[in-house]
Amino acid sequence: MDLFEGLPEPVAKAWERSLTTGRAAMSRRRLLRAASLAAAGSTLAACGIPPAAGDKSGTAPEDAPDHSREEKVLNFANWPLYIDVDEKNKKKRPTLDRFERESGIKVKYIEDINDNNEFYGKIKPQLAAGQDTGRDLVCLTDWMAGRIIRQGWAQRLDPANLPHAVTNLEDRFRAAAHDPGRQYSYPWAGTACVVAYNKKATKGKKVTSVTQLLEDESLKGRISMLTEMTDTIGLTLLDMGVDSEHFSADDFDAAVARIQKAVDRRQLRRFSGNDYMDELNSGDIAACLAWAGDVVQLQFDNPDVEFAVPDQGYLFGTDDLLVPAKARHRSNAEALIDYYYQPKEAAELAAWVNYICPVTGAQAEMEKIDKELADAPLIFPDARMIAKGKNFRPMSAKEEARFEEKFSKLIGA
Repeated sequence: MDLFEGLPEPVAKAWERSLTTGRAAMSRRRLLRAASLAAAGSTLAACGIPPAAGDKSGTAPEDAPDHSREEKVLNFANWPLYIDVDEKNKKKRPTLDRFERESGIKVKYIEDINDNNEFYGKIKPQLAAGQDTGRDLVCLTDWMAGRIIRQGWAQRLDPANLPHAVTNLEDRFRAAAHDPGRQYSYPWAGTACVVAYNKKATKGKKVTSVTQLLEDESLKGRISMLTEMTDTIGLTLLDMGVDSEHFSADDFDAAVARIQKAVDRRQLRRFSGNDYMDELNSGDIAACLAWAGDVVQLQFDNPDVEFAVPDQGYLFGTDDLLVPAKARHRSNAEALIDYYYQPKEAAELAAWVNYICPVTGAQAEMEKIDKELADAPLIFPDARMIAKGKNFRPMSAKEEARFEEKFSKLIGA
C-alpha cells in the first residue's frame, strides 16, 4: 500500500518532498483534517482489513475468542504519519517490518484515525452491537481511550504477554486516571501542549503564558488556540490558577468566558486544528498553543520558532494502544505493544514521530541515533518539565457532552 494513498495530492506531495530533506517537516496532527475519513475508508478496503465479523453474541470483552494462534495476522489502525518510514522507500516502515519478520505476524497497517470523535462514530455501532470492528489494535487519545474502556468496549490485556511493557513503561505513565493500573491500554506516545511563538514575529519578545496570548496588545490578531477542548481549556484553567485535574463546572465556564472576551476583542486570529504550523513557521501567527512534537519538527528548519512551558504548567496526555471488544487477535496485538516497549524500537519510533517517548531506556538508545533528539525535552522531558505536566480530569458522559457543546459554540464549530 502506498503511504500517501488517500491523501489530497498537494498534501501528499508536500509530505513526499519533506522525506527527501532528511527529516519529516510535517506531523501526523497536521494532516488529521487533510486526510478525509472517506478516503481512509476506501484505503481500509484496499489494504485488506476485513469488515466487521457480524458476531452479535454480546459476550463480555474478556470472553472474546482469541484466534491469534491459528491466524498470524494483526489489523492495526493508527493516525496518519504516526510511525517511522524508510526515507528512501516510503512503502517501508522499518520497525514494523522488523516486527513482522521476528514475530511471523503479518500486520495490516492502516491510517484511518483522523479525529477521535469521528473515529468513535465510525466504530461505535459495531461495538454497541457486540460486533468485531475489523481492527485488533487502535491508537486513541487518552480521553477517548477512557471512554471506550468505561463503556466496556476494550479487552483487558494480559501482563504475561507484555514483559517489556510492564517493565519499561516509565513511572509517570503508570498512574492513568482513565485506565487505573494500565489494565486495558499502553501509551504509543506522550503528548504535551505548550506555548509556542515565532521570535521574529514577536520582535524578540518571549511569549511564555496564556495570559500573554489572551491579553498582550502587541500580539492582537496574530494568536491562535487549538480546537482540541482539553488542551485549550486545560491550559487556560492552569493560567487562571485552577488545577486542570480538579476543576468544577463553574471553573470550566469561567475559562470559556475568558477566552470569549479575547475572541470578542479580536485578540485571537482563529482556533486551529493541525494547520497552525505553516502560519507559526511563516510568522503570520506570532504565538499560539502548540503540540510539542510539531514544535520539535519546526525547529529543525526554523530557528525563530521557540516554545515555553508556562510557569503554571502544561497539558500532558497520551495516545494509547488498546484492543477493541470482539477483536480476533488480542495476543498478536499484545505482541506488537510489547515489541515497541523495547528501548531500541521505541527510540527509532520517537526519532521519527518526535513525540514524548514513554519507554525507559529509550533515551540512551536515542543517543546512538540523534544526540540532539536525545537532549530534546519535548521528547525526553527532564525532571523540571515532568513536574509541570498536568492532565485534564476525567469527565462523565453527561459532563463531556455539556463541555463539548459549550466549547464548540466558543470556537464556532
